[in-house]
Amino acid sequence: MALARGSGRRRPEGGNLRIGVAIATADRPEVVRETIGLIARQHRKADSVLVCSPKAEDVAGLKQTCTDVTHIIGPRGLPHQRNRLIEAAGDFDILLFLDDDFIIADDYLAEVEAVFCDYPDIVMTTGRVVADGIIGPGLSFEEALRRLSLPSLPQEVRLRDVYNGYGCNMAVRLETVRANALRFDEELPLYAWLEDVDFSRSLAPLGRIVRTERACGVHLGVKSGRQRGVRLGYSQIANPCYLIAKGTCSWKKGLHHIGRNFAANLYGTFRGERSVDRPGRLLGNFKAIMDLFMQRLAPSRALRL
Repeated sequence: MALARGSGRRRPEGGNLRIGVAIATADRPEVVRETIGLIARQHRKADSVLVCSPKAEDVAGLKQTCTDVTHIIGPRGLPHQRNRLIEAAGDFDILLFLDDDFIIADDYLAEVEAVFCDYPDIVMTTGRVVADGIIGPGLSFEEALRRLSLPSLPQEVRLRDVYNGYGCNMAVRLETVRANALRFDEELPLYAWLEDVDFSRSLAPLGRIVRTERACGVHLGVKSGRQRGVRLGYSQIANPCYLIAKGTCSWKKGLHHIGRNFAANLYGTFRGERSVDRPGRLLGNFKAIMDLFMQRLAPSRALRL
């Protein structure tokens, strides 16, 4: 469903919200420094930037270049780190989760604030991804800024209802998260494939999830610091199966994820794709399928690979 431009309640006077930006990172200090430096360009400034990493070295030099940042040490793994960020968010109204390599347009936070003020029934927003380097060799910061500086066509609608937020950029209404004690599922290890679907569908019964077309960003898809291909390949099968059984992912959606990634890994392996470890992912796919038939498939088994 799409809402026409300008529809909905207007923002009440004095209705500004407290917005925090939450970034989980590991092993990429240069990337997170530059990403957070660019957040300072927002027209509507963040009330706080929170960063969680497994060790201090992951944010080396950050305090020297970005003084208004709160750093938290947390266990390695995206769900663990994002849960620590929720706990550290205090009395914020909105928490925007960003990947450490997601670059947001300068008016991103202003649009997110306006949407949450204008539509009290919305519990999660995700932005429009102008370019996504995760599906190829990746993008540079320079290319991301160039893409975001290009004139964009007027969007026919402001908001579109979606099944889930995209984990690289999704904002949540913390009042709803707190009231229902919602957390990211820590059974999903490491990079936590589909943790965004799981968290989104936990929120879905409590309000609307939308993509706001006027809040744009670029996902660099930086390859360093990511988990090994075989582990990710295992998670590409194990995690959808786990979420289907849990009830936070439909059969249709889960099988779509499994089929799409298996086909991409198979095709990329035979084509000799170099930018992504397709052979490793394909091996992980096959290991997960074997575990499925042996009735021992579980997301945590990716840690053994």
